[in-house]
Amino acid sequence: MATFGILVGGGPAPGINGVIGAATVTAERAGARVIGMRQGFQWLMQGDTSHSLVLRTADVSRIHLRGGSILQTSRANPTREPGHLETVVKSLEQLGVDHLITIGGDDTAYSARCVAECAGDRIRVAHVPKTIDNDLPLPAGIPTFGFETARARATEILSALMEDARTTPRWYFVVIMGRQAGYLALGAGKSAGTTITLIPEEFGNEAIRLDTLTRTLEGAILKRIASGRPYGVALIAEGVAEHLDPSDLELLADVERDEHGHIRLAEVPLGRVLKEQVRTALQERGIKTTIIEKDVGYELRCSDPCAFDQDYTRDLGAGAVRALLNGDSQVLITRQAEAIVPVPFADLVDSETGRTSVRPVDISSDAFKIARSLQIRVETGDFDDADFLEAFAKAASLTPEQARERFQDVI
Repeated sequence: MATFGILVGGGPAPGINGVIGAATVTAERAGARVIGMRQGFQWLMQGDTSHSLVLRTADVSRIHLRGGSILQTSRANPTREPGHLETVVKSLEQLGVDHLITIGGDDTAYSARCVAECAGDRIRVAHVPKTIDNDLPLPAGIPTFGFETARARATEILSALMEDARTTPRWYFVVIMGRQAGYLALGAGKSAGTTITLIPEEFGNEAIRLDTLTRTLEGAILKRIASGRPYGVALIAEGVAEHLDPSDLELLADVERDEHGHIRLAEVPLGRVLKEQVRTALQERGIKTTIIEKDVGYELRCSDPCAFDQDYTRDLGAGAVRALLNGDSQVLITRQAEAIVPVPFADLVDSETGRTSVRPVDISSDAFKIARSLQIRVETGDFDDADFLEAFAKAASLTPEQARERFQDVI
């Protein structure tokens, strides 16, 4: 009898239970046994198999409708200490697991690949990609599961903040999850119609200067004031913090890091820093505005999945079982059109880092260009319009020449 192990790593994402449920049902109907491992690799890498449980169809009925993870999750990293990978393999073998399904993002994908290499042909491994950040290297146009639910939930929050900003009137600086890619910020901002959205990709590979961010946001505020609408919502992807020029900020030096060495971006007060910088710049010229900083992210991760993610994750869970039973191993499970396509781990590796590749937002795409064109920013040609320049300069409490000099290089 084949035995399937299922575990979840990394941060939560809507739809995890859909993968677990469909994988369990499919495996059991194929005559296999299913064991769920609580909290990812955390206990397995310690040689502790007591945090596992047998899963049956009756245990997973209807869980695809629920957010969260019945197996919980953790960021435990079995590749960090010598011997942990071997301990994970021994723990899995002790449980009788010969087919392993991991559910997670890029770090869990990397761990799964390392476990597969350590186990050789003793354990077949398939990884189901999960992240609300949408940054795993799937084929173009295919989202990671959880992204669409998170985008929809974030859109509701941002739409409410947009209305609150108009009603009060005030500005909100909202920092949203997205460590290495700005998909969530761009998608939710476009859907909600936020005033301006900043993602790390638009700044290229150069370090981002705090002054550049400050003047970009300040320009959007002043442009709104000049048009008689002194309110709005600025949405900033949290990954911008990782690209800030070290000479500008010391706040990243002592911030806590997770088990994979990543800065805990939730500990970085990016919204507060930007609020203070912009407010100070405006106050120095006698311009008063109310700015509220807010973080959005944890509200999204365990939401009940939308219909798309309910359907999508059941395909991925069943597809992972079928791929492993067909003899595939060391593969990422994808759904392309109406087909389940296993992609070899080797095709996902970044040749420079040796880790799973990251998919950034393509700023040359029409999707990005349209989203960008719908935002309020100081644009090319704005200062060629004498009437606009005069109104903008008046709102900024500057002369037209001073306004041009301050904002020309952030267009």
